[in-house]
Amino acid sequence: MARHATKITRKTHRDTATRTEHDCIGTFEVPAKAYWGIHTARAMENFQVSNIPDSTHPQLIKAYATIKKACATANEELGLIPGVQAGAIRQACMEIENGRWMDQFPVDVFQGGAGTSTNMNVNEVIANRALELAGHKKGDYEFIHPNDDVNKSQSTNDTYPAACRLALIDVLGPLAQSTDKLARAFHRLADRHINDVTVGRTQLQDAVPMTYGQEFHAFASFLKSDIAAFEALVPRLAVVNLGATAIGTGICANPEFRASAVRHLAQMTGLPITAAPDPVAAVTDMSVYVAVSSAVKNLAIHLKKAADDLRLLNSGPNAGFNDINVPARQAGSSIMPGKVNPVVPECVNQCVFSIFGMDTTVQWAAAEGQLQLNAFDPVIIHALLSGMELISRAMDVFREECVNGITINAEIGRHYAESTPSIAASLNEALGYEDAMTIAKEAEESGRTVREVAGERTRIPAAKLDELLDPIALSRRLGQTCRERTDRSGRGRDGRR
Repeated sequence: MARHATKITRKTHRDTATRTEHDCIGTFEVPAKAYWGIHTARAMENFQVSNIPDSTHPQLIKAYATIKKACATANEELGLIPGVQAGAIRQACMEIENGRWMDQFPVDVFQGGAGTSTNMNVNEVIANRALELAGHKKGDYEFIHPNDDVNKSQSTNDTYPAACRLALIDVLGPLAQSTDKLARAFHRLADRHINDVTVGRTQLQDAVPMTYGQEFHAFASFLKSDIAAFEALVPRLAVVNLGATAIGTGICANPEFRASAVRHLAQMTGLPITAAPDPVAAVTDMSVYVAVSSAVKNLAIHLKKAADDLRLLNSGPNAGFNDINVPARQAGSSIMPGKVNPVVPECVNQCVFSIFGMDTTVQWAAAEGQLQLNAFDPVIIHALLSGMELISRAMDVFREECVNGITINAEIGRHYAESTPSIAASLNEALGYEDAMTIAKEAEESGRTVREVAGERTRIPAAKLDELLDPIALSRRLGQTCRERTDRSGRGRDGRR
């Protein structure tokens, strides 16, 4: 069947030149200067819902260009596309990879069709830019066609998920970096307070002594586990289904295309790209999206834990814990002079709540696939990319505007550590639980310390009592300080010095 060239016309409406393109529904007037075509134009009319265009996520657009570049190279290698056309397609893809033409991707992120509108938008922009590069006019689809050339051996259902996966890998890098920077900030804070004692609390009740360093170090340890979870996602995200086309059976694709496209994509990205072992299953398998969402949600839970704890420890100054001081960033009340609120941890909390919403969206969308396709990849990738970028920025603000400026009230902390009745637990071995409990109860009722009451009620020598009730010693029974443990080379367990 002969290809159809696009008719170039000039319209008088606002002196805007247009070209007439056609599809299975009919014809449409497209701005002559636009790189997108009729399929994009229809999507722009159909999905006017959020006013958030695909270009809001440049990682997705750039990843899609990389997918198309690998596919063009595979098609050329197999003799399916002439070298001139393939070369022009690759050059157009590289321009998009470098950030050009982002204004040519206007389709709403909330779109029906399982990403078909985005795929066609990408096909049209690449085809029309490739035409220009080859010395042809936009719309001269007899030379380079969006479907027959740019989309050769492909379908939305194998290329769109592949682009989503590459985009997620791209965003995981900055997310892990922000997480690492925040972890390091907590490490530095912990190192400054390795010998400053306070009281641990369980169920919001006094427990036993610990150091401020240990308390801050725990936040860093949470974040390190999140980084490890992100790193483990990369090989899973690198599994793509190129060449599987519509439902995983490979219709309209050369049988050799799959291996060629995967090989070229791996070479171009430097990632451990592999082909999905079961192409039909891979079309509907949303599990890696669920895994990414769960990892980000777990990070959010850790951030909420840190933000909540810092707010509690900062509470006061007269009617709260008053253990620490978060930096004062702005006036906290329009009516109470001098009141200052922990606004940065509160901001972090709200970002965390949004991540919980992101996870709910992903879970529902991942569970709504029917038969041979899940149509809801667009909302999944929008939710994930938006959430991951939000939480990255939240961590940067948390680190710069809060954690780096935290100070402690060392005297208050030491008073808490020495006066808590629960410190009597260290007397269990010497006196037994019943006698230790009696001492703790008397200390609490009299307002004296366990050390004072034990000095009066027992025959334990003073030096031994001081040893048994030393809050620093009690906080390090397992050898913990707060510093990263190092090997003989001076490197920590994560390879840092």
